[in-house]
Amino acid sequence: MSDIKDIALAPSGQQKIDWVSRYMPVLTGFREEFSAGKPFSGVRLAVCIHLEAKTAYLVQTLLACGASVAVCASNPLSTQDDVVAAMAKSGANVFAIHGETEEQYNDHIKSVLQTNPNIIMDDGGDVVATLHRQFPALTAQVWGASEETTTGVLRLKAMERAGELKIPVIPVNDAQCKYLFDNRYGTGQSVWDGIMRTTNLIIAGKRVVVAGYGWCGKG
Repeated sequence: MSDIKDIALAPSGQQKIDWVSRYMPVLTGFREEFSAGKPFSGVRLAVCIHLEAKTAYLVQTLLACGASVAVCASNPLSTQDDVVAAMAKSGANVFAIHGETEEQYNDHIKSVLQTNPNIIMDDGGDVVATLHRQFPALTAQVWGASEETTTGVLRLKAMERAGELKIPVIPVNDAQCKYLFDNRYGTGQSVWDGIMRTTNLIIAGKRVVVAGYGWCGKG
């Protein structure tokens, strides 16, 4: 049921997942405690997120705990095709290809929603927005959603004010450990790391313009 680049890439992706799992003790502890009892058995999850090794370990943990998981990418440019293949081989329905077109991106969101999820884990609000615009009948069976980004939270709060939001949403981005640590320090560090690796420039002494001064911009 998946739409991915190449399932043969799975061994490479699983190596990455196995490596990061050694540095994710909380998720590992959760998996060890709950995988035997399968508390998520019968639960259908839709996950829209950056698809790389750490998030793949989350997906595999949810699968190990009994959930049925459908996955799409929140950003096609961050998708790692080998990790995607490993998730698909683990039993997730994955709809993601690195560099996919906007049309493919939208089709993959629809494919995830067509699995009739009970819970949505969103990044940017696209899945929840598409649910309401194109699959309104499905809202009755969705128990709730989570949203991890500032952009997504703002979009969904606008929907709420307009009376359009029909499901409960947990704004993960509003957690202090998210915006005070991840947004401010994680984003700031990773942006500079990405710029320096991509351009091979030394940034000391350079003049920089930062557009926006929320927690990410401050970082």
